[in-house]
Amino acid sequence: MRTMTELVLGPLLRHVGERTATVWVETDRPCEVGVLGATAATFTVHGHHYALVEVDGLEPGSRTPYEVLLDGRVAWPEAGAEDFPPSEIRTLAPGERVRLSFGSCRRSPDTKGVHGHDALAAFARRLAQQAGEWPTALLMIGDQVYADELGDEIRAFIHERRGPDSEPRDEVADFEEYAHLYTLAWRMDPAVRWLLSTVATYTIFDDHDVRDDWNTSHTWREQVWAMPWWRKRITGGLGSYWIYQHLGNLTPQERAADELYAAVRAVAAEGGDAGDLVDEFAERADKDPAKSRWSYAHDFGDTRLIMIDSRCSRLLTADRRAMLDDTELAWLDEQCRGDRDHLLIASSLPYLLPRAIHNAENWNEAVAAGAWGKAGARFGEKVRQAADLEHWAAFENSFRAVAEDVGAVARGERGRAPASVAFLSGDVHYSYLARVTAPTTETPISQVVCSPLRNPLAGKFRWANVVACRKGTAWLFRGLAALARVPRPPLRWRLTDGPWFENMIATIEIDGRDARVVWEAAGPGATLVRRASARLSRPNS
Repeated sequence: MRTMTELVLGPLLRHVGERTATVWVETDRPCEVGVLGATAATFTVHGHHYALVEVDGLEPGSRTPYEVLLDGRVAWPEAGAEDFPPSEIRTLAPGERVRLSFGSCRRSPDTKGVHGHDALAAFARRLAQQAGEWPTALLMIGDQVYADELGDEIRAFIHERRGPDSEPRDEVADFEEYAHLYTLAWRMDPAVRWLLSTVATYTIFDDHDVRDDWNTSHTWREQVWAMPWWRKRITGGLGSYWIYQHLGNLTPQERAADELYAAVRAVAAEGGDAGDLVDEFAERADKDPAKSRWSYAHDFGDTRLIMIDSRCSRLLTADRRAMLDDTELAWLDEQCRGDRDHLLIASSLPYLLPRAIHNAENWNEAVAAGAWGKAGARFGEKVRQAADLEHWAAFENSFRAVAEDVGAVARGERGRAPASVAFLSGDVHYSYLARVTAPTTETPISQVVCSPLRNPLAGKFRWANVVACRKGTAWLFRGLAALARVPRPPLRWRLTDGPWFENMIATIEIDGRDARVVWEAAGPGATLVRRASARLSRPNS
């Protein structure tokens, strides 16, 4: 006998505009999904069923509770959800204050408490209690799932499915295992599940969403593609990312223009499974970054958010190395414009690292490229992979290109200069604020880092980063970089706040031309404790 259709995962509230909203769901069988009178048929990929319902006609600045209907039956809220308020869609309103909460690096689930208090769950429970101001959106900027550092639950699933000794050991292997990983990450904690149903969420991947140090170098790519299991891993990683994360980042207009989305829905209309289509797309996206774009930009009033793909869009050949390929760099250059009050550039990898680490990565890139000969290049590549030296600083030409773009905006050469320019990042497992000190511009340029949501840095690595953040530690690696003929960076900056090593979430608060950032640390009992705050714009800007 056919049972009722159920939600596997979701609802997730994704892109929200002044009158529109996107609600994402995964169901246990094909069905029609309804939200506030709008409907969408599911599509199927590798036996999993998904839908994105596009709601239109909402009032700007409104708060609208919603239910999710599967084939006409209410499936959300589920029984037992009385501990949380109804899920709502909160649309944007012209001129309203903007609050963008963000973080990265969340290990989940963590039933044993190994990784400390969950900042995302604490944030959810505070909102559920109607305490504090509501965020305009939540930005999850990297390592939403860990495909190569497994918890007990996903490991048990893999062992039952393919045995403990099959390759890759203690890593997910394909789309099916990625799908289970997302379910564990976003369903097991009821507070987090409710949060994602009621706060507009935007994401970008980092390395652990695929594999540690993903695309660190041309040599790394040659090594992983030589592994017999890598094709299923990369197609599963990018294909599942496209479904679980990327599609919801897009506006309805952008999604309508997505050729793969149209093809997948066409297959669904015929009752088919689009797994092969998604796999082909994912492999093509990995091998030729110019064939796809994961980056995107959205405006929240007079604040522009640019979310940069600093992983899959890398140009890594035997002859060239860049954080962004030529097509992606041209796109970023076009997005970096003034005539807005604030410019926020989100990159999972910090653009401005502690100076000692920046100089070390400068030096390593030059040595790995042959500045100290072939033997030095082999040594440099080993150090690069062992020490994770693959941030913006390890892509010198890309770093300089972005410095030129941001400097032009801050100097008012691309329209009216904004009141602030800030990079938002995670990845490094500690939080800090860095400020550009030279060349000076009327517009302050900052680096805001918030990491992790839940995955604190281990002892010896924490100690090493504390040392790297201290004043006076940068000169040694700057000397080495100079010996490798690396020019001085085009910017000077210093850490003014931090580092802090707790599990944290940060919020950018924007009111007109005033911008501030607040960091909050997760504490016992799903609490958040204010850790620090700082102004990102000049007073009276």
